[in-house]
Amino acid sequence: MPAKYSHVKKRAATTPKKANASASGSHSHHHSHSHKELKRPSPRADQSLSQPMSAVTRLERTIARIILVRFEQDIVRLFSTHLYCVALLHLPTFILRCVTVGGPSWVAANADSDEIKDFFRATVAMDLRQAGERVATKSVLWTYTALRHFAKSNGVPICQRSGLHSVRLLPHYDALKAHLDSLEAQHPPAFAKPPHLGPMSEGVRALEEACETKYGKGPDWRMRVREGYDRACATLWRVAREFDVRGYGLVLREKLTSKWCDCGCSTDHLSEVCEKTVRLEEEESGVRSGKEREWDGRGSGVCGWGTEEEEDMWEVDFDFVGMDPETKLDSPLECDMTVAELMEWRYLRAEREKEQGNTAFKKGEYAEAIEHYKAAYRIEPELPHYQLNIAAAYLKLQNYVEAEKACDIALGQHHSVKGHWRRAQARKAQGRIEDAMKDLRAVLRLQPSSTEAIAEIMLLCPPEPTTSSSQPSSSSSSSKATITSGGVPGWIPTPKPPKPLPFVRSKTDDRKLKISALPITVDIPVDFPFFTGSGGVENKSTTPPSSSSFSGKTVAQTFSYPSWERYMVQKISD
Repeated sequence: MPAKYSHVKKRAATTPKKANASASGSHSHHHSHSHKELKRPSPRADQSLSQPMSAVTRLERTIARIILVRFEQDIVRLFSTHLYCVALLHLPTFILRCVTVGGPSWVAANADSDEIKDFFRATVAMDLRQAGERVATKSVLWTYTALRHFAKSNGVPICQRSGLHSVRLLPHYDALKAHLDSLEAQHPPAFAKPPHLGPMSEGVRALEEACETKYGKGPDWRMRVREGYDRACATLWRVAREFDVRGYGLVLREKLTSKWCDCGCSTDHLSEVCEKTVRLEEEESGVRSGKEREWDGRGSGVCGWGTEEEEDMWEVDFDFVGMDPETKLDSPLECDMTVAELMEWRYLRAEREKEQGNTAFKKGEYAEAIEHYKAAYRIEPELPHYQLNIAAAYLKLQNYVEAEKACDIALGQHHSVKGHWRRAQARKAQGRIEDAMKDLRAVLRLQPSSTEAIAEIMLLCPPEPTTSSSQPSSSSSSSKATITSGGVPGWIPTPKPPKPLPFVRSKTDDRKLKISALPITVDIPVDFPFFTGSGGVENKSTTPPSSSSFSGKTVAQTFSYPSWERYMVQKISD
């Protein structure tokens, strides 16, 4: 761990976490804490309780909202940089595998196909499930640095030990509220190629070098491969924009919304945690003028994704953004696991619950399937497909209200075809035809080739023949639609025609390829929590038990794990 983070509490292998929960994690924000636990005089002790507390409440909610909005911006900014690295490092390999099977121009001709987009969706979703946890600690630290500099610029004293006291920002509430208003007035952040990063020439060069031996003597292969790379990059960014950043970072989001105290102790506690880090960084590196000058306060953290320092940041246990005390890690085995291993373990637990739910679903035991799907979602709440499974089971039970709620949660993270389709079915069953039509049109915007969505629209809103001019017209009618020459209502979203290829399409471009994640097989002890018959009830232990509790007997379990490294490309047909 870098020295500047060495003071922060880390997961200890020998110290039980519950023993010190009252000291370091007392701010679980159920208002069972006492201000005496802060062990310092309260700067509000001599103030009246009515009007000042109302002002403090407004201030605290403004600070929490600033942290949350900037957190969303930081996720977009850092994850966009991650996608840029994916385009440079992984897309050349992906294109090489595709053109090896489908020919040099296959990717260019099929970059917008469902096969490629579905693979991108699965891998981006797996990456995004980590984004909230990766970015939370850094974002909170950056925002605190910005608040600290704002306070210093306005002559507000900073306590050397406890940092910035919330109440001292009260005279500057209007300026903070104006800053929040300016943040919220901006367009919602969307994933896009960072403008300050260079062109994708390195990815093109790596791809051309890899294709040289196979197509070195062929005609115009470079142009075909380059076009495929450019179009695949554009598809990657389009797919990323289907995801809504406001559905991620749920741990921090909950703390900032439902667990953030209005009395001022949350900001004070955050300051106490972050102040040492900021001061140590200033002592070691000096006060960086750019970071101090900008209200943005983010520094150069954009380069930290996936580096050793970033992994160390994962190990930092800020009480503010960490787990609740009862769910912290206790055993030596748990503490020896890397963050990546812990997240794999969590994913495997969730997938095991999902597989049990699928088994129950196939048997027609939909209520039991729902319990397993809910358990999977509790383990991995930032993977939306578990809510889609819940919705499917509720539709079978004809519980359309709950099915719609599950779809709402899933669509809050990813605007998927399944999510809109299943919500359309739930809304149609409730008699809400107009709302169902909105979802069906959303399906066609995402997947223009969906014949099921077109057929459903035609069923819900049959076209009105236009052969007779004597028929009365009504501009307010929403139950009929004018039929077009293509045989579908004219207001159905029509796909944007693809950009013409700069070369003649070849026969191999029509090949059907299948891109699928390589399954991983794990030998799991039979007495692991996977096989203890939880009945869909989540075990509070989110990490594996100690090795001493294993009997030694194992069983092989296979899971699908979408990633940019483990997948295969197969030819289905010519």
